[in-house]
Amino acid sequence: MLYLSSLHHIAIICSDYVRSKKFYTEILGFTIIQEVYRKERQSYKLDLALNGSYLIELFSFPDPPQRVSRPEARGLRHLAFAVSNLEESIAFLIQSGIYPEPIRVDESTGKRFTFFADPDDLPIELYEI
Repeated sequence: MLYLSSLHHIAIICSDYVRSKKFYTEILGFTIIQEVYRKERQSYKLDLALNGSYLIELFSFPDPPQRVSRPEARGLRHLAFAVSNLEESIAFLIQSGIYPEPIRVDESTGKRFTFFADPDDLPIELYEI
């Protein structure tokens, strides 16, 4: 059996590096660990942390192909982040020009959650803990 110790990172390829960098840092609050431009690939690699934990590698590539992500395509379904106050989080998103779906309730846990999208339409969930 393989014994995994934790999630190391999630890699995301974006279509507009400047827009996605701003979204993940200024809207979602990730901090930049390291930013590297890889000239041979014409690509940026941005390492991002949340609350001191390395979580996301954001990549840019010239003309990446589109990937179907909705409604229920194969592959990565969505990223989910825990929040302590869903209404405050939604209000901040709306002030930032991002409009989440109506709040839903998880049938199994009774917890509330909502979805919105990153600049490339990757679904992101906020789950109230």
